[in-house]
Amino acid sequence: MASVALPAVETLLRRTLGERRMGLVAWRLLVLQIAHPVVAAGMDRYSTYRAHPWRRVEHTMESGGRLFFAGPEERRLEVARLQRSHRRIQGTDAAGRTYSAEDPEVRGWVMVTLYESMTAMRELSGEPLSPAEQDVLYAEFLDVCAALGIPEEVLPASAGDVPAYVERMVREVLEDGPEVRHMLHGLLRQAPAPRRLGRLAPAWPLLRAVVARTVATLTVADLPPAWHERFGTSRGPGGAALSWTLHHGLRHVMGLAPERVRYRHRSVAGAPAPARVTVPRARSGGDSRPARLEAFFRQVLDQTGNGRVDSADLQAMVHSVCWRLELPAEREDEVYAAFEGWWRQLREAADADGDGGVDCREFVAAMLAGVDRDPAYLEQGLVPAVRALFRAADADGSGWLGADEYRALFGGPRVHPAELNEGFRELDADGDGRVGEEEFVAAFRAFFTARAGGSAGAGLLGRA
Repeated sequence: MASVALPAVETLLRRTLGERRMGLVAWRLLVLQIAHPVVAAGMDRYSTYRAHPWRRVEHTMESGGRLFFAGPEERRLEVARLQRSHRRIQGTDAAGRTYSAEDPEVRGWVMVTLYESMTAMRELSGEPLSPAEQDVLYAEFLDVCAALGIPEEVLPASAGDVPAYVERMVREVLEDGPEVRHMLHGLLRQAPAPRRLGRLAPAWPLLRAVVARTVATLTVADLPPAWHERFGTSRGPGGAALSWTLHHGLRHVMGLAPERVRYRHRSVAGAPAPARVTVPRARSGGDSRPARLEAFFRQVLDQTGNGRVDSADLQAMVHSVCWRLELPAEREDEVYAAFEGWWRQLREAADADGDGGVDCREFVAAMLAGVDRDPAYLEQGLVPAVRALFRAADADGSGWLGADEYRALFGGPRVHPAELNEGFRELDADGDGRVGEEEFVAAFRAFFTARAGGSAGAGLLGRA
């Protein structure tokens, strides 16, 4: 999980939010947010948390670090990035209700849950903030809300008004829907091993059942009383005991720990990297494309993890790239438009059953049929998207990707530097220390067309 360092100018907000103990109320925060029907609809349609939960957590933590712990300029850039992302999250949910991530009341609720979780963390651990401290914390919190452009009128007027606001939202607006139940009881039971487990990763299938049950029990126990009254849940004696033990125990342990342990520190790795595809080796002389395309579908295209791809998946993929490269709005729009064009081609060619999405079987069949039938098939969708990706990564506008620009596009904490260096050397066919646009495009063409697995393009996104 990416994390942040306390700045030189410390505030109560930064100090409270920076405590590692906030991890105990993180799932509670997510449940309260997702229980809002607009947030649930947006997550169901656009979020990558089902398929890539840890990457989504890293992304959220890094974004939070920029909002709450960085300087004014970095915060301004993050606010602009979030605004560009939210304007694309809109639609109609399963009940026929329209939704938009730009709804100021929804944005206000999401932010207030963060403030409320900070106060809940202190209260659950037996050291509640005093009314004066709550006033200071809320005033600092409102400064961030103002930077995000959230209107004052949708927020509680004071710290003292927050509990009544939260209770009203729980009783009148929130819903205990499928996204909430999946967050509580399904996500961790299905999640892949967090990368920080390292050598313990093989034990994750055994550990995650225990972790999932513990997190669910703690989260339900810590939810507000109004939640239990409305949705018929209960802390239960076991949940109450677990909550008291963890919150009070960690409070005392962290009280004795040095600050470098008590608080999170910014990761030098930066934003999460795009997925690297691990492709099974084809048998000698066999066609490696089906296995490669299936791996690409499952590990790259299916961002929402529901077994099918639609426009939201490609938007989520582009969002990750644009967020990492910190593109200006006009360049970001170009990348989105190019990938939306590729999606239209995919839908027309691959949506055999007309359900508005493309599953893995349809994707592989359509891609193989397209490239075998028409040498120019990739030029009609994929290649324009790849060119837009190249130009977005070409930060200095030189027409070439240097090693640093290549690392910014494909690198990150999941990718070993040696693999990045090898990938760059494979694309740099003439060995001049840079990759041109045509070299870049040719590698992607080879990834989708090369029958053998030994070409540079076939290994572009990872190796078996």
